[in-house]
Amino acid sequence: MAQCLPAENLTVIVNVGDDFDHLGLRICPDLDTVCYTLAGLANPVTGWGLADETWAVFERLKTLGGPTWFHLGDRDLATHLERTSRLRAGQNLSQITHSFCQAWGVKLTVLPATDDFTPTWVYTDIGTLPFQEYFVRCQCEPRVTGFRFEGVECSHPAPGVLESLLSADLIVICPSNPWVSIDPILAIPGIRDALYPYPLPPVGRGEQEKGIRKRAVLAVSPIIGGKTVKGPAAKMYAEFGIQPSALAVARHYGALLSGFVLDVIDAPLAEAVQAMGVPTLTTNSLMPTPDERRRLAQEVLDFGRQLLVNDDLQEEKVEYRPH
Repeated sequence: MAQCLPAENLTVIVNVGDDFDHLGLRICPDLDTVCYTLAGLANPVTGWGLADETWAVFERLKTLGGPTWFHLGDRDLATHLERTSRLRAGQNLSQITHSFCQAWGVKLTVLPATDDFTPTWVYTDIGTLPFQEYFVRCQCEPRVTGFRFEGVECSHPAPGVLESLLSADLIVICPSNPWVSIDPILAIPGIRDALYPYPLPPVGRGEQEKGIRKRAVLAVSPIIGGKTVKGPAAKMYAEFGIQPSALAVARHYGALLSGFVLDVIDAPLAEAVQAMGVPTLTTNSLMPTPDERRRLAQEVLDFGRQLLVNDDLQEEKVEYRPH
């Protein structure tokens, strides 16, 4: 998306349910991965951390008998040290993220979904685990039975989150894990409601413009051919007794959707999604290169624009095909 849109036209709202404290430091894995990627600093091999990283501190920690299940590189460590220091000084997470983005040259707006600490806990067959222990330490091996987003019911969207959602013409739920990357965002009071259409604002002297604000809410399936490219989303669906598929993802989001994007491998499922009243875009959704990311983003943008301008497309629940 950042390759296709001017920076002022794009806001990224990021899950903070993965955040946790480690070695006395606040770690925000999703925020850091998004920001490092947008800044051109991310490690292209691992998909997390920084490129050209060194590991001197981690190696010394290992020698001293410290915890080694969660890797922190030397350069990455600076991010966590400074974030933790600022949090203790009273700054909130969105202020810190904005400052870091400025330092890294990220021009578009990156917002944590909330400034409140709402860590994800995973219920499993070996007990209740903090998300990172399930995800990293246990390598997603335990069987999942449920999730809890601690304190989310008392949390508030970070400054700018609701405003960006309510003013957006197009909202894209990216191909992340619906259970533990998207649901922690939607569970924050006010955010799910902000995705639905709402009455247009007054246009003067108490008069109300008729109709509902038009916007498109699209989701891109993270499941292709019954499998995820990476991560445990398909495994989680199966453990909940749900056949993992793009259709299962569409049903997961349900009434939020005004459009859905699925891979060409899953083209036979498009008709079932359309039967939900949701128009579809079937395309190659694998993104092994920056060019493929740009292509998919542009197709999603074009699909969203088409939904906004063509009421017939919504009414007929048809398949949209990019040019």
